Amino acid sequence: MKQPVFFQWSVSNLFGWGVYGLNLLRHWQRSAGSQAFCIGQIHLDSLRGMDPLGLNAIAQPLVDSDHLRIRIENEQIKKLDGMVLHSLGNRFNGPVLPRNGGMTGNNTVGVIFFEDTNLPDARDICRDYDLIVTGSHWNEEVLRANGVENVTTVIQGIDPSLFHPAPRADTLEDRFAIFSGGKMEFRKAQDLVLLAFKAFASRHPEAILVTAWHSPWSITALTLNGNSKIAPVRLKTDGSIDMHGWIADNGIPANQYCDLGPVPNHAMPRVVREMDVAIFPNRCEGGTNLVAMECMAAGIPVIVADNTGQKDLTATGATYRLTKQGPVTPFDGGAEGWGESDVDEMVEALEQVWRNRKEAKRRGLAGSKAVSQWSWRNQIAELHSTLAAVE
Repeated sequence: MKQPVFFQWSVSNLFGWGVYGLNLLRHWQRSAGSQAFCIGQIHLDSLRGMDPLGLNAIAQPLVDSDHLRIRIENEQIKKLDGMVLHSLGNRFNGPVLPRNGGMTGNNTVGVIFFEDTNLPDARDICRDYDLIVTGSHWNEEVLRANGVENVTTVIQGIDPSLFHPAPRADTLEDRFAIFSGGKMEFRKAQDLVLLAFKAFASRHPEAILVTAWHSPWSITALTLNGNSKIAPVRLKTDGSIDMHGWIADNGIPANQYCDLGPVPNHAMPRVVREMDVAIFPNRCEGGTNLVAMECMAAGIPVIVADNTGQKDLTATGATYRLTKQGPVTPFDGGAEGWGESDVDEMVEALEQVWRNRKEAKRRGLAGSKAVSQWSWRNQIAELHSTLAAVE
């Protein structure tokens, strides 16, 4: 593929799309022989602390991308000489669609992760693109059921140089550490995590819940307040989440909880390797659940809801599956395929890990082996092969 690729999402180390963009800049040249440009936002502050060689490898693409973005704005460019990738979400939200005067290229491709299954105009909108690339086989199945034919799946990746089994630092020695990650919102089901942890911790005083729930979009945390079984989330006067207040209001002692705050992706491996287990009862994932993938890659046992995009992970056979998936009524939109995990089954899965550490370790290592095939290097190469077919 000789033409360059221009992607319209961000570069960052703090959230999923940003990590995708970072690795697209890092690996595209090797696979394609052409350059990748970010024409979205570059969050330079989030890259602080990256290893200097890794940062040096993307320094020129970052500079070139910034120069191009300024030129596009100044000259009001609407078509680029290369392949343009649109980042799409629920109901095809994202950049301005081609039909509405959005950026196009010699070829224009939509890359989509969505949870809302209400897609009445899917077939019509997707015809404007040469190809739609989804982040999970579930997303592809939903689009095909809505009449979309120009669609395929490329799963996101993990960085095995960061996320791999390794010795612990034993910073939580003598504790049973349970990790939960992902931005706070109804879809991510932190309410269910609290209910399950509270029940488990009442029998295991050594248990500690370690969370990475922060995100740039604090307001989405209020969607958790639909669960009457938990105390409501509150925001502080500065708009941030009152995380410690919420945990305390739900009856979890301060010595059984650790909030990590915002953590860049390159700092997460040393954190997750200290965990005994990670739990993801997420009601829906448009992708495979990148945080769960990274925990698996690090070699820790993972408990995952067997629904939506997460089925790509449970299909590996290496996770503890949450099979009891009840119907979900979201606040707005379609929820076909979503699942409400059973709290008792979550508690029992935690008990299984606690009782049989040998089996838990085996599953953790099996999970690491299973997702190692999805390195960012491999997945960007697969994306290149996929896009080259429509060039």
